[in-house]
Amino acid sequence: MKRTDIPKILDGTHPTAGRGVALAHQALIFASGLAISIETVPNLPEWTNHGLRVFELTVLVVFVLEYLTRLICAPRPVRYALSFWGVVDLLACLPLLVFVAPELAAVRMLRLMRLAALLKLLHTNRAMLRLETALHQIRGELAVFAFLAMIILYIAAVGIYIFEHGAQPEAFSSIPMSLWWAVVSFTTVGYGDIYPITPEGRIFTTVLLFIGLGVIAVPTALITSALIHSDVVSRVEHDVEEDLRDEIKREVQSELFPMKRKPTRRR
Repeated sequence: MKRTDIPKILDGTHPTAGRGVALAHQALIFASGLAISIETVPNLPEWTNHGLRVFELTVLVVFVLEYLTRLICAPRPVRYALSFWGVVDLLACLPLLVFVAPELAAVRMLRLMRLAALLKLLHTNRAMLRLETALHQIRGELAVFAFLAMIILYIAAVGIYIFEHGAQPEAFSSIPMSLWWAVVSFTTVGYGDIYPITPEGRIFTTVLLFIGLGVIAVPTALITSALIHSDVVSRVEHDVEEDLRDEIKREVQSELFPMKRKPTRRR
């Protein structure tokens, strides 16, 4: 077995090793998520808390060993360490520092990164690969609309602060506080915790909502169009591969089993 085969075994994509190791790893992540939930239950017995701490330490050791194994066995270790999944695996290991330095208790929140590792189940899925391809194709357009959305959000925060600060100095106390209102309104969530009461502020909000609908709808249409395009391309490629495979099969059969010509009768 080659060293580069070990990451494939961990991911469950090795052609001969099967998915046993990958499924066991995913089951451990599920159990870890369940343990995080149980920890929040009040008045647990001391033996339960002790067992949860031991289980937490065991899970962290497994994650550290997995990360080191992937780092050593990767064809390009630096590229893996800087990749999305490499960063996720590293962050999932950092809560081990809490057992070494208890004052770093805030690092425990990174335990949620383990649940992000569950997305690896979909990483090799055909539909997920199609989505990744579609997003890669329109990454430029998405970046433009993300930049546009940030500009509009800031303009909206400044505008509503100017219109509403005098009437509601506590609700719209600053531009950062107004930015929270802009995000909630821009995404059409509308929690209702702060809202405009002046005529100018309401007119400004109406214009903002229409702009927000347009900015959100365009990326959605782009993603839908890219998905349809990638689906059509994948179907065409699949049909071409099948036709090519059938053509090669017919040629091989014709070479192995040539048809005998029937002798012609002389008149």
